[in-house]
Amino acid sequence: MTAIQLQTETLIREGEPGYDEARSVWNAMVDRRPAAIARCHTTAEVAAAVRYARQHDLEIGVRCGGHSIAGLAVPDGGLMIDLTPMSEVRVDPDRRLAWVQGGALLGELDRAAQQHGLATTAGNVSHTGVGGLTLGGGMGWLARQFGLACDNVVRCEMVTATGDVVHASATENPDLFWGLRGGGGNFGIVTSFEFRLHAIGTQARVAEFTYPAAESFAVLRAWRELNATAPRQATFTASIGGDGITVGFVWVGDPAGREQLLQAFDGLGQVVAKSIEEVPYLALQSRDDGIQGHRYRRYWKGHYFKALTDDAIRALLRNPGVGASLQAYGGAISDVPDEEAAFSQRDTLFEFVTATRWEDPADDEERIATIRAYAASLDQYAGGAYLNTLNGESVRRAFPPAKLARLTTLKTTWDPENTFHLNQNIKPA
Repeated sequence: MTAIQLQTETLIREGEPGYDEARSVWNAMVDRRPAAIARCHTTAEVAAAVRYARQHDLEIGVRCGGHSIAGLAVPDGGLMIDLTPMSEVRVDPDRRLAWVQGGALLGELDRAAQQHGLATTAGNVSHTGVGGLTLGGGMGWLARQFGLACDNVVRCEMVTATGDVVHASATENPDLFWGLRGGGGNFGIVTSFEFRLHAIGTQARVAEFTYPAAESFAVLRAWRELNATAPRQATFTASIGGDGITVGFVWVGDPAGREQLLQAFDGLGQVVAKSIEEVPYLALQSRDDGIQGHRYRRYWKGHYFKALTDDAIRALLRNPGVGASLQAYGGAISDVPDEEAAFSQRDTLFEFVTATRWEDPADDEERIATIRAYAASLDQYAGGAYLNTLNGESVRRAFPPAKLARLTTLKTTWDPENTFHLNQNIKPA
């Protein structure tokens, strides 16, 4: 270290206390070893870490929640810039705004906002990082009412590839602001977000109905039709695989129309089991934390469906015994004009994800092959994919050609050397 110094308490090197814990991420298949980990507490430390990595020719990975399925935060032999110490959340309940540091988790944002009966769209698992989720779009239970997480961003602070600090909003670097809302971590390291908040109360309703396997096709067809007229407070869900078919919805907000929807689900088929729970919104946001917990080996694939045809339903039901789910889009997501932000494919009807988790490395090949084959059997019905679920695929699945061309120009402007490439990468021209 000559021209640029990092504080010794900020930098953790291999073999030092805390190193293994700091390099561990959500997917236990990821076992890479950075040369060093910079645990940053301030924007200035992030900027210094970027300059340090460039001076020492170290590949940069950026960690917030560490939920990337490919473990993109962890560079083998490079510098991992760890934002997790930067987790402060401030809320102004009168202006309905939240200021969130780049290392905060969704649960920290939810807890701070819910003290005032407020929230913004913030994923489905509370230990996910705000930064990664938002930069890739940010689906959640509130999206059909208020748009994606990226649609609720008002302003960002970002460290550039040269270690400078800039801001992006509708009036400051507006092209960059456009790209940060759905273009992933390609342009720099976002160290803080300003979000719009919404009054939602503090309660939610979760409804799940299970029907016999023999009725799966008819139930999914009827569920598809019912979704077309569902109130925006409801986000339809479906779980495919196992002995039956489970469909339902999550409801947040004004209860008008909720009881009628419950009655409609009773009429979709022969209900063999059902669960209707009134839960605190914070409990809703963390109810999947266990099944989505750390230490497991994981693999997934995803699709966007612009339509759910009968043939697509038949293909979905040829499930090889793996986890598969559908979650409804539409509503406020599709209200936003496509050219408004980098996030694309707002005409998506449902997002599909098939995923598996396991513990024994000896099972890796079989588990991965099964998920790949099932997802591939649905390719012909898919209309792209969510940037945040891409797993070894081209970003062309997430962006149409014109949008990708604009993103490429933006990348060339802000990161011409592709310093930030451990992400769903958009290469500069």
